[in-house]
Amino acid sequence: MKVTRPSLALAGAAAVLALAGCGSGEAAVPETATGSLEHLAAEAKCKPNMQTDADEIRQALCKNTDGRFVLATFATDRGQREWLNGAKDYGGYYLVGRKWVAVGEEKTVDALQSKLGGDMEEGSEHMNPGGSHNQSGGHQG
Repeated sequence: MKVTRPSLALAGAAAVLALAGCGSGEAAVPETATGSLEHLAAEAKCKPNMQTDADEIRQALCKNTDGRFVLATFATDRGQREWLNGAKDYGGYYLVGRKWVAVGEEKTVDALQSKLGGDMEEGSEHMNPGGSHNQSGGHQG
């Protein structure tokens, strides 16, 4: 098999990207998990306490050594986005994967990311005292 310049360039780019992540001091985020609510719960090392089991959404309460969280799976990407848009008005921290969401305290969701992958999103600044949107770090009272 003959090696071409484009394939060498691609291999070189992949090697540079792989090395760029090394030594950064941050924990590597795994590839985003996929699957059923039960599969995701097993990956997160929790036993799901089902709250909603419908065609469009399945939602469970979970608890593991990192804390308590809500785990939800969706039938469609659109259904997930609509749910997130409404839920984020209430604040909170969201770990988002393809057709699933985990919701909980920041430290819990951070820890889940090392197990499930996904992208971190934060809810409304008005309902998230001390969140990254707030410069003061919280309310006095």
